[in-house]
Amino acid sequence: MLAKHTYIEDLVRDYPEVVRPLAEKGLICIACGEPVWGTLGELAESKSISNIDTIIEELNLIISQKREGITS
Repeated sequence: MLAKHTYIEDLVRDYPEVVRPLAEKGLICIACGEPVWGTLGELAESKSISNIDTIIEELNLIISQKREGITS
């Protein structure tokens, strides 16, 4: 599952289902060519996002639901 120390490259490779929800929260924009290296915590800090723990919980829920075959 995801944590602040999760590398963005690992997140994109291992959990592609969270890329769009992450972008919707203003954290990453792969399509526009923004660099995607570093950790999730570092990215949040660079974007001045303080609720990263809540965002990580939401993303982990998406991952869990996918693993269980639940779709929104």
